[in-house]
Amino acid sequence: MTVTIYAMDGAVVRTLKLGHQPVGIYQGKSRAAYWDGRNAQGEPVASGVYFYILTAGDFTATRKMLITK
Repeated sequence: MTVTIYAMDGAVVRTLKLGHQPVGIYQGKSRAAYWDGRNAQGEPVASGVYFYILTAGDFTATRKMLITK
């Protein structure tokens, strides 16, 4: 499973590679898809609208998220 986070201009901000996850409910940071609000260089991102694409096998979903500080 992979979660790729994009800025409004389409630039990739961060990619989270989670590997295979068995079926279940993941609510804790240790096993869930958790993003700390930092880009690939470790810098905090600005407040605003971001998009993320969740890819798991043949499944792909795109959603919008709002980051506020």
